[in-house]
Amino acid sequence: MDDRTFRNAMGKFATGVTVVTTEFQGEVKGMTANAFMSVSLDPKLVVVSIGHKARMHDIVKQTGKFAVNLLTRDQEDLSRLFAGQLKEERDVAFEWVDGHPILPDAMANVLCRVHSTYVAGDHTLYFGEVTHIVMKDEPSDPLLFFEGKYRSIGQ
Repeated sequence: MDDRTFRNAMGKFATGVTVVTTEFQGEVKGMTANAFMSVSLDPKLVVVSIGHKARMHDIVKQTGKFAVNLLTRDQEDLSRLFAGQLKEERDVAFEWVDGHPILPDAMANVLCRVHSTYVAGDHTLYFGEVTHIVMKDEPSDPLLFFEGKYRSIGQ
C-alpha cells in the first residue's frame, strides 16, 4: 500500500488535538500533536508520538519533561501556529506550573516527566509520568481532527 492510502485510512479515526510544550534553554517550545493517549492508571502514564524529524523530538529528549495541552474548539489558531501552518509571528501567553509552560485556556493541561521511550519506525513514543493536571472549570467542546480537517462536536 502507498503512503497516501495509509494516511487516508488513519484519517478516518477522529482524534483530539493537543499542543505539546516544554521549556528549553529559556524558551518555550511547542508542537501540535494528535498522537496522544492515556496508557496507565498505576502509575499514571500518557504517551505522545513525536517524529524523528520534528524539532521537538530532541528537545523533549533533552529536557526530560513536557506538558500536553488539550485544545478547545476555540483554539484552532494555536493548533495551526504550533503546527507551523501560520507564518506570522505571534506572541502566545503561557502560564507556568511546576516549571512547565502551559496554555491557560486549554481544556486540560497534563504535566509529565519522561518515564520511558520507545522507538517505533520514524517516531519515538514518549511515555510521560503525570506529575500534575490543570483543568478548566467551565465546560467546553474539544478541537477534533478528522479526515484532514479540524472539526468540533456536532460538525
